[in-house]
Amino acid sequence: MNVKPTVYIGLDLAWSERNPSGFVACVGTPAGARLGQPPSRLVTNEAIVQAIRAAIGDAPAIVAIDAPLIVPNESGRREAEADLAAVFRRYDAGPHPANRRLLRRYGGVRGEALLTALAADGFVYVPAIEAGMDGRFIIEVFPHPAAVVLFRLPHILRYKARPGRAIHERRSELGRYLALLRNLSTGDPPLTGIDDMWREIDLDRLGPSALKAIEDEADALLCAYIALYGQRWGTARCRSFGTAEGGAIFTPYWAESA
Repeated sequence: MNVKPTVYIGLDLAWSERNPSGFVACVGTPAGARLGQPPSRLVTNEAIVQAIRAAIGDAPAIVAIDAPLIVPNESGRREAEADLAAVFRRYDAGPHPANRRLLRRYGGVRGEALLTALAADGFVYVPAIEAGMDGRFIIEVFPHPAAVVLFRLPHILRYKARPGRAIHERRSELGRYLALLRNLSTGDPPLTGIDDMWREIDLDRLGPSALKAIEDEADALLCAYIALYGQRWGTARCRSFGTAEGGAIFTPYWAESA
């Protein structure tokens, strides 16, 4: 198993450069990692690429991105979304459909642009993380099903803004989410340096925009943990939906069903 320090980057990528994206960097090995810098929010692809380069230096790295990375289909949805939805629909954890026609409304497929930009730094796109993988990789992930599996939830945490969802529910669910993320310090593998994250924030005083900022950072943190978890467990406790050519979504999965 790889024992060299790896940088685990979590990126909650907005579909448009008009909106901020959550960014987190952690450092460690498959046995465990530590938060390397506080979560932040970045706007442009250029800022994201520069932040990744600054965080990794010359180290191995896994960049886990919550956004479509490979989107060959002009319309409809990808096989990855259909297959993942078939398994996780009962948990309300099905992903939004991704196609090129839809993403052009947001300026194009940002994930593909990032893959191209980071290829110069030795990154390669992979549909799945294998235990102990060593190198520089980019993978597509999705926090909702990961949270269902990692935290043994009966359904997703409903902290995101949706029609008809009251802000008090969002605050309550986001509070649960942040507490569960802090518990990753005792996970397998553990992610430390997060015990005090967001503890001083009074969610009941926050409006929609401030809640969204914390959501972005929290989702980025979970993305980074998925990268760590994948390098620790590989296919023993994770699964990839879709294909390398058509786009794949990688997520923790129930061990007894993997």
